[in-house]
Amino acid sequence: MPNIVKLVGRLLKDPRVPRRAKVTLGLAVAYVMSPIDLIPEVIPVVGWADDVILMMFAIDSLIDRAGPEIVEEHWDGPGDLLGLVRDVVAVSRNIVPKRLGQIIDRLSG
Repeated sequence: MPNIVKLVGRLLKDPRVPRRAKVTLGLAVAYVMSPIDLIPEVIPVVGWADDVILMMFAIDSLIDRAGPEIVEEHWDGPGDLLGLVRDVVAVSRNIVPKRLGQIIDRLSG
C-alpha cells in the first residue's frame, strides 16, 4: 500500500497527467480516506474490498488517460503494476454489480 500512496502522490503532481484523470484519482482517494463506506471496514477483508476496487478502477482510468509510460515512470514498487491493475479490474468487473460498474465507468471515463 505505501507504494500505491507514493504513486498517487507523484501522479497528482505530474503536469503531464490530464486534469480529469487527477480529479478522478483525487475523488477515489477522498472516498478511501472517508469514514463513510459502502461496506464498513469493521468487516474483515470485505470491508477493504470497495476501497481497493475503487482505487484500481481510478488507476486504470488514469493509465488509459495519461498513458502507461507515465504511470510506469512513477512506479517504484515491486512487480508489474499495470498487469496487477488490469487483473484486479478484470476480476472486479465480475464481482461488482453491472449497474455499479457502469456508474464507475461513467465517472472515470
